[in-house]
This record gives sequence, C-alpha cells and structure tokens, in this order.
Amino acid sequence: MKLPILIAMVLYMAMVIWIGVIYSKKTKTSEDYFLGGRGLGPWVTAMSAEASDMSSWLLMGLPGLAYATGFSQAGWTAIGLILGTYLNWKIVAKRLRHYTEVADNAITVPDFFSNRFKDDKKILSSISAIMILIFFTVYTASGFAACGTLFNSVFGLNYQKSMIVCAIVIVLYTSMGGFLAASTTDLIQGLLMSFAIVIVLIVGVVNAGGVANVIAHGQAIEGFFDVMKYHDPATGGAVSQGVIPILSGLAWGLGYFGMPHILVRFMAIRDPQEVKKSRNIAMIWVLISLSVAVCIGFTGAALYPNVAELAGNGNQRIFIYMTTHLFKGLIPLFMAGVILSGILAATMSTSDSQLLIASSCVSKNLFQGLFKKEMSEEKVLLVSRITTIVIALIGVFIAMDENSSVFGLVENAWAGFGGAFGPLTLFALFWKRTNLKGAIAGMLSGGIIALVWPFTLAKLNVSNNTSSASSAISLIVYTLYHNKFCSIICSTSVPSINVFISSNTSSHLSISLIFIYPSQIFINVSITLVSLFLIRISFATL
Repeated sequence: MKLPILIAMVLYMAMVIWIGVIYSKKTKTSEDYFLGGRGLGPWVTAMSAEASDMSSWLLMGLPGLAYATGFSQAGWTAIGLILGTYLNWKIVAKRLRHYTEVADNAITVPDFFSNRFKDDKKILSSISAIMILIFFTVYTASGFAACGTLFNSVFGLNYQKSMIVCAIVIVLYTSMGGFLAASTTDLIQGLLMSFAIVIVLIVGVVNAGGVANVIAHGQAIEGFFDVMKYHDPATGGAVSQGVIPILSGLAWGLGYFGMPHILVRFMAIRDPQEVKKSRNIAMIWVLISLSVAVCIGFTGAALYPNVAELAGNGNQRIFIYMTTHLFKGLIPLFMAGVILSGILAATMSTSDSQLLIASSCVSKNLFQGLFKKEMSEEKVLLVSRITTIVIALIGVFIAMDENSSVFGLVENAWAGFGGAFGPLTLFALFWKRTNLKGAIAGMLSGGIIALVWPFTLAKLNVSNNTSSASSAISLIVYTLYHNKFCSIICSTSVPSINVFISSNTSSHLSISLIFIYPSQIFINVSITLVSLFLIRISFATL
C-alpha cells in the first residue's frame, strides 16, 4: 500500500543526484565549487539561503514542539527566527557581499575573517575552520537522524540503514556538483518544503473540523495557547517559564549572524543590488513556512491527542504521522510521497551546504592555508570531496541513536555558531577598531561555552525549587590590559551571552554571561576558565 510513497521519494532522490551530475561538468575551479563563481540570482540566493537554514527542524522539530507544548516555546522561537532572518538580510547581506570581494576575494567565511583582521599566521582562520568542522558535523547528524526517522516511521525500515542511504545520496550530488548543485537543489527543495507544509495544514484543518475546532481543542488544554506558559505533557498542566526562557527563544534569531551556510549565500549573490529583492523573497518564504509549521503542531494536537507513538521525542514525527494518516488511495499516497519528500528536501538542503562549507574549510583554510600553500586547484577539489565523505561518516556515527532529538542537536550546533561567529561577523563589518586579538578572544569564549555546555552545566540541577522562574548568572571578567572601552560584541546561545571588548590598541575584555533555566540556581566558572586559558595561549602566539 505504501509503494507509491516510496516511488515518489526515490524519484526525488534520483533527481537531486542528476542535478549533481549536470553541475559537475560546470565546476572547474575551487571558486566555482565553493561559491558558484559569485553568480547566483536573487531567487536562488533567497531560497537556497532559507532552505539551507531551516533543515528538517522545520518539518519535524518545530511542529513536534508545538504539538507537545503549545505556542509558548515553539511560537517565541519562530518569532525570533523571523526577526533574525530579516535583520541578517537587512544589515549583513549586502555589506558582506561587497566586503568579501574587497578582502582579497575571500571565498570562505574563515578567509574573510583572516583577511579582514590581517591574520598572517592564519590563527583566526584555523580556529574558524575547526569550529565549523565541529558544529557542522553535529548539525549534519541532525539531518541524517531526520532521514532515518522518516523511513522508519513510514515504511518500518531499519533506521540506521535508511540514514546511511540518504547520507550517500547527499554526499554524491554535493561532492560532484559543488555549490551550484547545492544551491539549485536548495531552490527546488525550498519550494517543495513550502508546498508540503501548506498542503498538510490545509488537509489537516479540514479533517479536524475547521479552524474553530483546532482553536477550541487548544484552549481546552492547560497552557497550550498561553504566551507565558507552556503545556507539560507529562503532568497535563501548565508550566510558567518566565521572561528568560522567552528571551532565549527569541534569541535564536541572533544566531543567524553567525551561520556560515547562510553567510556564504550572501557572498555568492551575483549583484549586491539584488540583495533587496532576495530579502523580500526570503521573508515571504520564512513567514509562511514558520507560521504554517507551528500551526501544523496545533492541528496535529487536535487530530491525534494522546497517541503513544507521538509521546516523548516521538512528537517530532507528527508531520509524518499526519501525512500517512490523512492521505489514502493510490494517487493520494503518491502525493503523500511527494509531501514526505519535503522532509528529505529540508534535510538535504541543509546537509549539502554544511558538508560543502566544512570541506572548503579543511581544503582551503587548513590543508592549503597551513600546509600546502601551492596546492593545485585539482588537489583542492580532491581534498574537499574526501573531507565531505569523512564528515558524513562522522555525522552518521553521531546520529546512530534513533532516539536522538532533532531539535536538541540543531540547538547545540546553532548555539555554537551564534556564540563563535555571530558577534565577530557584525563587528568585522561595522566596527573598524575590532582587532585580531579581540576576535580570537570572542570566538574562543563563545564557541567553547556552547560546545561544553550540553555535557556539563546543562546536566546539573542543584535547586529544589522547581516552581520558581529563578535564574542565575555566571559572570567572569578577563582583562589583559586596562584601556579605553572600544567595542562590545554580544550573541545569545544555549542560552548564553558572550561579550568581548577590544580596541585597536591593547585593550581586551572577555565577559561570559550564562543564563540558567529554573531549577538550576548556581554559579559555575569552569567553562569560562577553560575558555580564558585558551585565549591566553592564543595571545601568547601573536
């Protein structure tokens, strides 16, 4: 009965491989492979940027969160992402496109940082490349996990084997066609994602008895539509989350300033004057997609309450569950296959960009930048393709646990880029007195806090007061020299705020503010001390 679904999804995967083959013939140089020769039009730029941004989280993580807890957590996150998307396009895109070309024609984000701060020893570009490798590997794992979950839920196929097959497809068309193949498929995938979520929402609302019934069901669930509380499925009650968690949800949008797979789209647009048109296209897509994704969670809660299969991390399967239960018959089942291909599209559109950028960092910024400075274009491309395969293998290993949370994996990687790259991108573009030492300090402290957080502070719970919305702040100030206040850089992640202050002389101040959720009232300095130790080492080498 589910053969039509499988046929539709197999045809989709064959199509993206075919696109990779076509563009493999047009990719001659490393600039073509990594940046498409800076020749993207406004539609491809906009759609590839947003499709590569949202990933499977749009169709699984966000609807699942809304299904389980209601508006507050999912809604504030979506609002934050909408605001962050607009600000990124408005204040970063055009300036970055111009600046990267002026800065010795930088074709990777680490190249831009290195050229901007005249990093002759390649310290900053190397740190940037390592950060990208770490966080993109985790991010890629979340996409692979979504693929495995999709095929396991729909067809009952082995999670691990399904994930591996999807990883192979992604690696094939990405390594063959490079940036142009990734961007072209992202355009198609972005349109497919939009079609999929809109159709599922419409059919779902109709089957639920209309919008009024969906709203009535949500109102009957305690805390479901509350803006300051969220529904707790475990207790059936509402939990007050206070201001800090809401700000943390909104702060997801600040991470956009540090997302390499989005920034590289800004760098690749054909003409800086076309940024405004791309921004309008991107904002329409983001507004529709995020709003519909949250509403799918609400509709799913009305249609399928108290389904054991959707309990716990199973809530992220609500989109899959709705699709397979709402579409019946031969033609509707084929349509369901097309719709479920939207999850593949969401995953592939992000994973291809991440693999491509990570491979560019290894080949251009680590291998060629540090060891083989005279490496030929052919060898650069070969190292990039080998790196793509290696990163995919590591991502598959990380995602082997079929109970891994897509939302959680994305959250960790998002925090890493937001803390490490977001502040630096803004001040590299807008504050001329930001210097190399300050850049290294901020990147290390932001990245390390995000990297170590999930394995240390996030697991601690030393408060017995579970009903309060208390928070604690860990504040560590590190100064090398006292001088005038010159610049301040702030990014929010995990949720934390990383601030560094630097000047064009010798003033360096690094501050880490860590907001702890309720029931975690303590001050812990270990992460920051490690960060500051590494910062001191980096300064000693300059």
